[in-house]
Amino acid sequence: MFGFRFIKIAPVDYVLQFKRGKVVRQGVGLSFIYFAPTTSLVLIPIGSMDVPFIFEEVTADFQEVTVQGQLTCRVTDPKRLAQLMNFTLAPNGKEYTSDDPKKLPQRLINHLQVLTRASLKSLHLREALGQSDTLVASLREGLQSSEDIDALGIEILSLSILAIKPTPETSRALEAKAREQILLEADEAIYARRNAAVEQERNIKENELNTDIAIEEMNKELVALSVANAREEADSKAYAIAAMMKALSETDPKTLQALTSVGLEPGQLVALAFRELAESADKIGQLNVSPELLRELLHKDSLE
Repeated sequence: MFGFRFIKIAPVDYVLQFKRGKVVRQGVGLSFIYFAPTTSLVLIPIGSMDVPFIFEEVTADFQEVTVQGQLTCRVTDPKRLAQLMNFTLAPNGKEYTSDDPKKLPQRLINHLQVLTRASLKSLHLREALGQSDTLVASLREGLQSSEDIDALGIEILSLSILAIKPTPETSRALEAKAREQILLEADEAIYARRNAAVEQERNIKENELNTDIAIEEMNKELVALSVANAREEADSKAYAIAAMMKALSETDPKTLQALTSVGLEPGQLVALAFRELAESADKIGQLNVSPELLRELLHKDSLE
């Protein structure tokens, strides 16, 4: 009514009320009545802002890649941003009078793309695909030290790269090469296992052969020892017999005969006496044997 309006600002928005070219009110989360015909309101969001991005760049080996990620930032100096970009509200207090609020994210993305291009020029494709963390650290440092972003009064909160992808043709080529490498490593692992099995089998056979040789050597030693023992035993027996024969050869035959007659029966002794008499028959003229002696000898033999 009569050009007076009421506005209530959210806690995450910073408002500047200009009247006759001067700031008459500013702050976060304000609510007030203003006269629209003579008042300009500048509304700047100061909450964290997520800016997704995706763009294509070329690596040092002239391979095209697509970089996708997200930038998070916030406005820390609304006055400085209000001096460089137009965040003025329309008279209805709901819409902006320019496209600058929509251009701010793109301005940040453009600056980020310049930094990304400079970083990728020093990386080959494989390095770019495998060193996303290094790339993120380099880009974050570049953004935080950028004078252009600082001039806008913006603070970089975080930066993340979700994906770095080559072209489909390059991706298939890399996949094929990686697949061949994996298969090669698998074949090498199989060959290694086979070689290990062959080596183990060779060791087992070598151990078995060494065991057989050792057993054979032991058998030879046992046979040699047995032969040596038998030879010593035979030598001992031969020596004993030779000693006995020598002793007997030096002994009087009558003594030997007397020794052999020990323990003989009377009949055996009489027979032995008769044999001696027979051997000396040429020296004996006549020998008379009484019938009583023969009867007695025959009687004892029959009793036995």
